[in-house]
Amino acid sequence: MSQTPAPGDRIRVDRAGRTYEGVLLPSSTDEHVVVKLEGGYNVGIDREEADLEVLAEDVYDVEGAQAESDASSESEIEFDEDLPTIALISTGGTIASTVDYRTGAVTAQFDAEDVLRAVPDLAGRANYRGRVVANILSENMEPPIWQDLAEAVAEEIEDGADGVVVMHGTDTMQYSASALAFMLETPVPVVFTGSQRSADRPSSDNVMNAVCAVEAAKSDCAEVLVCMHASESDTTCALHRGTRVRKNHTSRRDAFETVGAEPVGEVDYDDETVSFQGKYRERDAVDLAVEADLEEDVELVKFTPGMDPAFLDVAAESSGLVLEGTGLGHVHTDLIPKVEELVEEGTTVVVTSQCLEGRVCDRVYDTGRDLLAAGVLEGEDMLPGTAKVKLMWALANADDLEEAMRTSLAGEIQERSVSWESQR
Repeated sequence: MSQTPAPGDRIRVDRAGRTYEGVLLPSSTDEHVVVKLEGGYNVGIDREEADLEVLAEDVYDVEGAQAESDASSESEIEFDEDLPTIALISTGGTIASTVDYRTGAVTAQFDAEDVLRAVPDLAGRANYRGRVVANILSENMEPPIWQDLAEAVAEEIEDGADGVVVMHGTDTMQYSASALAFMLETPVPVVFTGSQRSADRPSSDNVMNAVCAVEAAKSDCAEVLVCMHASESDTTCALHRGTRVRKNHTSRRDAFETVGAEPVGEVDYDDETVSFQGKYRERDAVDLAVEADLEEDVELVKFTPGMDPAFLDVAAESSGLVLEGTGLGHVHTDLIPKVEELVEEGTTVVVTSQCLEGRVCDRVYDTGRDLLAAGVLEGEDMLPGTAKVKLMWALANADDLEEAMRTSLAGEIQERSVSWESQR
């Protein structure tokens, strides 16, 4: 090692016949070297086994970068009366984040100016204003935050926003989108978007997703949508209805899919055009309304072979239970007495299917008919997660609970269940 490297230096590390180049990051122990590689990943190497060489000193100037950030934070966004106004609402996640290469941390950004600095391609597309509802990892999302989010979206629309973009972590985005779809009657588009890969990676999807979400928020489709990559390529973003979308891959950029149908629309990234297919609610077709009450005491339980009926005791004192059954909506016959007991004690039980496509029909086989006799409600072709969110909303707001659960309120139930792939 020719000299002692310091965090922020660009270094080369040779170990066991392999060479790594990148920015040296601080390490929590003296025994390890942590390097931020060009591809965005961090690698930790045992210091005793590594041969280090400093290629350039202090390539990441923390003090200078902080000074630049402080100076830019004083800038103002110019208002253009010819452009629509888009409200940017942050709940956390990585879509509008910056990376501190000194620490390797990805830091969520907050106001509209921060977002424009993180995603400069948004400039000139709209007038922006921003607010923070939460700054959490999406796995920490909770129903009270859905309520705060719905109220925040409504306030932005009341204040004249022509569209709303909600920046959200991807892991629970489908639940939050469903919640707002039931809570809001919106006269403008409300578009959820996120990033599967952080901003420091060359393959990050944050810029394209954010740009396409803003274009969707300027469109004529006044529904709650999810805007994410339609394929692994940087060409098109799909617009999924908030109650029909599911995250189907852990890391692919095109992880989100509309289940059992085609997406509502798409945004061409290069042409900056938005197109739609099928029916959708048009801009200004309804007046703004918010019904954000929720009954939080609702459980979602997945049936598996060999499940002990006692497992349903988790819902013994709950107001609602969504039971994710097999096939047409079945469970082991040993569970049916427990289900009947729950219904008799006042728990609303909704049965959905573990299958990705198709709808529940409990009148075909004896098990299904026994479940109906026990008092369950059929969840039609609702996604199990959507059914849970809807039941939470319906228990708190619906005058006729059974009718509400059987009726499509926000596109969550389709008239017909067909294999979309077979129609292509």
